[in-house]
Amino acid sequence: MAFQLPDLPYAHDALASSGMSRETLEYHHDLHHKAYVDNGNKAIAGTEWEGKSLEEIIVGTYDSSAVAQNGIFNNISQLWNHNQFWEMMSPGPTAIPSELEAALIDNFGSVEGFNEKFNATGVGQFGSGWCWLVKNSDGSLAVTKTENGVNPLCFGQTALLGCDVWEHSYYIDFRNKRPAYLTNFLDNLVNWENVASRM
Repeated sequence: MAFQLPDLPYAHDALASSGMSRETLEYHHDLHHKAYVDNGNKAIAGTEWEGKSLEEIIVGTYDSSAVAQNGIFNNISQLWNHNQFWEMMSPGPTAIPSELEAALIDNFGSVEGFNEKFNATGVGQFGSGWCWLVKNSDGSLAVTKTENGVNPLCFGQTALLGCDVWEHSYYIDFRNKRPAYLTNFLDNLVNWENVASRM
């Protein structure tokens, strides 16, 4: 069965007061995300990956030695990344659950320390990519960055929080001010209950 574009978990204008406009969601979800779905379905049609899960395809087609990944990986991984991204945001403010707060303090010294690390990592991703809060196999938390569509599944990590730092994610609302976009993402958009549920 072909992959489908999931509906947003909120209205297109639900994040507008928090810094992500209706226009951004219309372009980002309805056009960019849909393109990954359509192109991903075309790429796997008639291959060994048809009928496999997103996660199986991502892990099976990622090539750590490749400068640029193949078309199947790029589209399917970006499909998965965006599926997670919409769920990781909330139209209203959410508090950081105590378990997650304790883990952030334990791994980064403080919630503010995590925020600084996450922002710096996202700003430091050269070109297109993602910034992540991940859980390693030993239970520790880390902040990482990945180029293009690469994600934590490729490294055996659990994605707790991901921020899309491709320009299409922020240029309408923030122009070229990626640092401001990242700060706003953490301060106003993250669904911390969703992040905690991934632990």
